[in-house]
Amino acid sequence: MLRSAVFARSVALLSALPTALAAPAAMSQPALAQGVVQERPAAFVDAATIVPGLIPEMRYATAHNFTARPVDGYEARRCLLTRQAAEALAAVARDLAPRGFVIKAFDCYRPTRAVANFVRWARDINDQAARAEFYPNVDKRTLFRDGYIASHSGHSRGSTIDMTLARSDGTELDMGTPFDFFSPHSSTADPTVTPEQHANRMFLVAAMRRRGFRNYAKEWWHYTLTPEPFPDTYFNFPVR
Repeated sequence: MLRSAVFARSVALLSALPTALAAPAAMSQPALAQGVVQERPAAFVDAATIVPGLIPEMRYATAHNFTARPVDGYEARRCLLTRQAAEALAAVARDLAPRGFVIKAFDCYRPTRAVANFVRWARDINDQAARAEFYPNVDKRTLFRDGYIASHSGHSRGSTIDMTLARSDGTELDMGTPFDFFSPHSSTADPTVTPEQHANRMFLVAAMRRRGFRNYAKEWWHYTLTPEPFPDTYFNFPVR
């Protein structure tokens, strides 16, 4: 009953927010060869120039991630997204600003070379430098089987963001687990989190859904704009 009451209050907070933007039309998709260094296409923008108050933490440009080192393809802490995704995210930010919340981005567009870096890391069973923080209860040999690491990522299509909500001073809302925590507890609807943590997750889901983003059920932080401008194209230009 407590969880239901808290969830109801979080939904009520969103009831006065504006209705969703019209879904963007799909764009033509260029033929792009994976593994080839490319310049940033004109269809991509630096989201910080569009999204009010965005905090681009961008973990994979730093050593604070599950590999314990900067990841291939990240040359700057910059959140790149397709223009449609960035504009929809800006609408979310404007909706949430009256509540005192801003968006913190952990990852945005991800080059395919970064995904390949993750695959190489996952196959090196002895490289477990960041295990205590990110996967303390997971056998690294099962990362592919359990779906924590994959050979392709929707992030490479440019309209997916890993994110949370924070207050204006950067303090994150309590979502129950850290970003990129390899555990069933990171599933958005995990029943073991506290009522407050559950309400925070549902508040984020509702705010993002209102502007056309779909949550990935196994990761509370993962959202994709629907429909995607490039649903079948995986880009490989560096983040710089």
